[in-house]
Amino acid sequence: MTVVHTSTLAELDPATLYAILRLRNEVFVVEQECVYLDLDGRDLEPTAKQLWISQGDEVVATLRWLRDPDGSARIGRVATAPSARGSGLAGELMRQALTLSEGSEVVLDAQSYLVDWYGSFGFAAAGPEYLEDGIPHVPMRLVRE
Repeated sequence: MTVVHTSTLAELDPATLYAILRLRNEVFVVEQECVYLDLDGRDLEPTAKQLWISQGDEVVATLRWLRDPDGSARIGRVATAPSARGSGLAGELMRQALTLSEGSEVVLDAQSYLVDWYGSFGFAAAGPEYLEDGIPHVPMRLVRE
């Protein structure tokens, strides 16, 4: 059984925080060759939550959940270690993030190749494609009926 852990920054032990940030940097900075400042200050917000899945001592999937100033929930920094891809872990994180977001509008900025994947959770494009740090993205919004 997969366990999704959820904590605010203040609740995280330093080793787990380090593992989460290391995975984000391994995927977004090293693998995707995108030099950008991952530590944007939003992890420090009191309502920000880190979601992650571990296998042994290794964090193999992570997601950041935020509350935007307009009250909407924002999902981002979704990353899975190469060794764990294709096992549905990111989907587990998404389902937990959507549970945290119940009653709220939910937005995210998807890398364009993942638009259909996010669409499987009910998200739809909410604007035109744009480049962020050289990678095509699409703003998306959860459509709830």
